[in-house]
Amino acid sequence: MPSQLRVLQGFRVLSLALNLPGPAALMRCRRMGATCAKLEPPAGDPMGHYNPTAYAQLHEGVRVVQADLKSAAGQAILHRELARTDVLLTSFRPSALAKLGLGWKDLHTRYPQLSQVAIVGAAGARAEEPGHDLTYLADNGLVGGLELPATLYADMSGSLLASEAVLQAALVRNERYGGSGENHPQGALFEVALADAAHYLSLPRQWGLTTADGAVGGAHAGYAVYPCSDGRVAVAALEPHFAAALCRVAGVAAPDPAMRSPATRAAIASYFAGRTRDEIERVAREHDLPLHCMA
Repeated sequence: MPSQLRVLQGFRVLSLALNLPGPAALMRCRRMGATCAKLEPPAGDPMGHYNPTAYAQLHEGVRVVQADLKSAAGQAILHRELARTDVLLTSFRPSALAKLGLGWKDLHTRYPQLSQVAIVGAAGARAEEPGHDLTYLADNGLVGGLELPATLYADMSGSLLASEAVLQAALVRNERYGGSGENHPQGALFEVALADAAHYLSLPRQWGLTTADGAVGGAHAGYAVYPCSDGRVAVAALEPHFAAALCRVAGVAAPDPAMRSPATRAAIASYFAGRTRDEIERVAREHDLPLHCMA
């Protein structure tokens, strides 16, 4: 990130979160200038074993310390770190946090200036329910057929919500936004639910934008994926001027303004089917069309 966007410079974040959402949030905090540390169990973060490349990128610039939080020695390390931390990032169920002495009431009593960003599966009373990225997406109508989604949408969008919560905590930490006028405003608890992140991603579908009859769900002939002679082409000619240019290039005789007629779609499909990716990319440059070719 450019230096002018390092808005968390001087802010200290400690993470206990493993796998993906927490480390991804921590990565974003570091890129925004925060000083980041993470406590891992003696066995390490599971991602370090099943995908070392992802683990390395997520933890670049992060100070990683091993600590068994169920032991007295590990608790000593934890509280030494908490004493100099602005935000604690967790991804445990509330019951697990309580067993570690990290329930919000106890934590806030001991470290009143500390904020916590707690990543959970679902909000409130559902925070103890088991779940994962796939189940949260399925619950929000974002899993079609038997194929797995192309990426971990709930985890990654949840990490964005978590880093957004850290930014809110930074505002709380700043006395201008603390509300009390004291030099050291009180910390706050921010709960981030992956189910809520999946729900947020599902809003375009709920609005009808991405359903089969929606403009960006397949009904608009200028917003679709077509086969070409040596691959595929993603076409995003949604705005009227892009759609008109696409129809001119494809030789559509009488395009309908809504781009929904079978004849328009057939003409566009025929045009792409007879051309290579190189030819299509050249046409895209010459006519300023939003096209992207794929193998």
